[in-house]
Amino acid sequence: MSDLLAGRADMAAGLAVRGADALGASARATLVAHDVPARLAAADPALWGPAAESAALDRLGWLHAHRRSRDLLPQLAELAAELSDLDHVVLAGARGDTLAAEVLAECLGRPVTVLDTADPGPVRAALADRPARTLLVLAARHGLDRTTDAHLRAYRQAWADEGPDAARHVVVVTEPGTDLAARADELGAVVLPAEPGVTGPWAALTAFGVVPAALAGAPVAEVLDEAEALTAALDRARDNPALALGAALGAAPGAGRDTIALVPDGTGLDGLGRWAGALLADATGGRLLPVAVESPDSPGATGPGVLTVGLGGALGAGVGPGVAADVAVNGPLGAHLLTWTYAAATAAVTLRTDPFAAPAAAAADDEAADDEAADDEAASGPPSSVEDAIEVYAPSGAPADLTGALCWLLDGLGEREHLAVTAYLDPRADAALAGLRPLLARHTRRPVTFTWGPRRPEHTDTRGRHLQITGAVTDDLEVPGRPYTFAQLQAAQAAGDRRALAGRERPVLRLHLTKRAAGVAQLLDTAGRTRT
Repeated sequence: MSDLLAGRADMAAGLAVRGADALGASARATLVAHDVPARLAAADPALWGPAAESAALDRLGWLHAHRRSRDLLPQLAELAAELSDLDHVVLAGARGDTLAAEVLAECLGRPVTVLDTADPGPVRAALADRPARTLLVLAARHGLDRTTDAHLRAYRQAWADEGPDAARHVVVVTEPGTDLAARADELGAVVLPAEPGVTGPWAALTAFGVVPAALAGAPVAEVLDEAEALTAALDRARDNPALALGAALGAAPGAGRDTIALVPDGTGLDGLGRWAGALLADATGGRLLPVAVESPDSPGATGPGVLTVGLGGALGAGVGPGVAADVAVNGPLGAHLLTWTYAAATAAVTLRTDPFAAPAAAAADDEAADDEAADDEAASGPPSSVEDAIEVYAPSGAPADLTGALCWLLDGLGEREHLAVTAYLDPRADAALAGLRPLLARHTRRPVTFTWGPRRPEHTDTRGRHLQITGAVTDDLEVPGRPYTFAQLQAAQAAGDRRALAGRERPVLRLHLTKRAAGVAQLLDTAGRTRT
């Protein structure tokens, strides 16, 4: 345990933040002097400056969303009873709108199949798993993006082939009056209202996060109670763990620690770091680089320029063995979800960023990627080299071979740069590839993030170098009623990602696995032997 954790803890509603004042005491005093705790608790949209005020006015509903989500519980209980024979819950939506629900269900131990990818592998696997017993939850703030539309089309085709009534198998979560709500009416599907203006990781306690988990049988009422118990502390200057955490996060860049390592401490809630990282990336516009680290002894958990934050449940357990955390956050899940959203918004006040600007920028990138449905291979040109199961597409000025290109990418990282790895593959079948992050982090001693495309919270950052990994598809899947396949859609997304990064003048190395299993093994072996 770090010596910093020996100091005072801020505690409320069963959640404790330890060690935050060692870094954030001055920032906290400034926030209190400007009455930020009370103003944020009262949803003051002027906290982030005039330019951000309009967006903040529309998006601060997350502060009390847990109360409105509680109003949905009777309807959800009735719906779950009515659809009790549909025991395979599938959540389909854009990456930001599914992450909170995925983590919520995971932390509560209730399985939800998440489809936020166009990779044919997970789509085909989901369709093969009891389609007649599947409940499809569609989540989108306005309308379906191209990928989620493809998921719906594939399921409607599967139900038409097997005979079930599609309307009974679909539940829609969206804002009132949207294109998706109108489409749900056409389908005869149940519509559950989402909190207006609240989306992405901010929506954890809204219908976006709660509905899929509740329909899968998770005890979401307890989570909402845990969040409610924290609200009494949010306007306080002391005994306010959310303020303490936000002040420490906001002070971190000024102390030369702009990488936030989110480390599970072994006391539960292991998936929470993925969601918290996406939230911080949205809120701070690149001022903080969150890195979800696999375990306390993984490369990147500590180091120069890193603020290590231990995450877990079980208040009183402290940090688990071997976690050299600077700040520790322990408590129940609902209190965590509200604490982190409040802390992200508070950090944005200190850093003078617009916490609600990033989702709009990401949405623009997604739309551009979807609209560019060109053939990916033609757009990329021939590979610079082919080594066994890997085609290397090295950018201009980089070595053509696999080892040389990887060394070029890693050696080129500047003192304030990081490496962002995005894999447009199957998160289940190709899961071993996630082991690439610690291998590269060990060699480069710089922050390394890993996401499954098209999830890319680091995408808007301008201080990164990028490794994109794509893979051949041997068993493609048609999108019913559309002139493209799932594999073509995924290739267009990856190509759009590269175009967006090129527009920001960020270096991108693409590796294409011609045989996925062999390519994953080859890449891990090469990375393990690479020295920088």
